[in-house]
Amino acid sequence: MKVVIAGSAKLQNEIKKWIEYWNSKSGYAILDYPKVIPQDNFEKLYPDVHRNFFKNITEADILFIANDKKKGIDGYIGAETFAELGFGLAQKLVYGKNIKLILANMPHKEVACYDEIVLWEKLGWIDQILSQ
Repeated sequence: MKVVIAGSAKLQNEIKKWIEYWNSKSGYAILDYPKVIPQDNFEKLYPDVHRNFFKNITEADILFIANDKKKGIDGYIGAETFAELGFGLAQKLVYGKNIKLILANMPHKEVACYDEIVLWEKLGWIDQILSQ
């Protein structure tokens, strides 16, 4: 099973924890995960990093949202991660791709996309939330 881990690149300790989690499971290979882009080359490197990340989502069997605590908010999901989750969902709904959408944590009600996550889970579009 091919896994893409999405989440904030600023949470590298948490990302490393999730990389270890998926690597410890037999039969799982990580295609991509959030990486820090050097600020001095950010605008030059970002387009290719972003494009390749989305390409890897199209190849993944699992899109895992590593939505740990950030900015004092439990289950934080930022705009970029929500866009990646939406892209994974579009693969599932529009193209019939058999991709599992898994979240580490239920987002706190303060998270802007909280209502969508609740609805998507209710509709069965979110396959699993590990913290539940």
